[in-house]
Order: sequence, then C-alpha cells, then structure tokens
Amino acid sequence: MAKYAVIETGGKQYQVNEGDVIFIEKLAAEADETVTFDKVVALGADDGIKVGTPYVEGAAVQAKVIKNGKAKKITVFTYKPKKGEKKKQGHRQPYTQVKIEAINA
Repeated sequence: MAKYAVIETGGKQYQVNEGDVIFIEKLAAEADETVTFDKVVALGADDGIKVGTPYVEGAAVQAKVIKNGKAKKITVFTYKPKKGEKKKQGHRQPYTQVKIEAINA
C-alpha cells in the first residue's frame, strides 16, 4: 500500500496522501465528479520509493472534485519609464479543489 504519491497535472507536480485536499489547475469536471490521475511520477511506501520512467505503470490516484473556483485577484502592472506607457490589469486564476480518495499502486 502506497503511503504517498507524486502526481503530475496542469504542468505541475504534487505530492499527495489519501485524504489530502489540494488546489490544482482547472479541470473540465463538475463538482462531486471522480477524476483519475494516471500520470503518477513516484510512489512512496514504508519499504522505499518507486520512481517511474517517466510514469509508474499501472499506478493511478482517484480524487473527488469538491469545487471549481477562482483565486484572489492579483494586480499586474507594467510600465516603461520615460515613455508614458503603462498598463494595469487584474487577474484571477481559475482552480479546481480536489480531495484525494485512493492511491492505487
């Protein structure tokens, strides 16, 4: 039984345990849906770690989508000195909140 897994989704890697709640890049899934992450980079257990090349074969992580949302607003301000050129923008990054339910090795 795997204690933890390192998964890849949205161009990022996350170390997850069963029961963890994480915020990941937005997925095309509704709330209460189950999603499967099959890009498992590594599995860790009491007897050591198993690293994939590039992914561990046959390993998958089951997660349940809690909600989709947007993060807090950040301000993006760019300017060029002495040119009178400036631009102010706001940005809210979309996310999906998921709960890890099972790590299948």
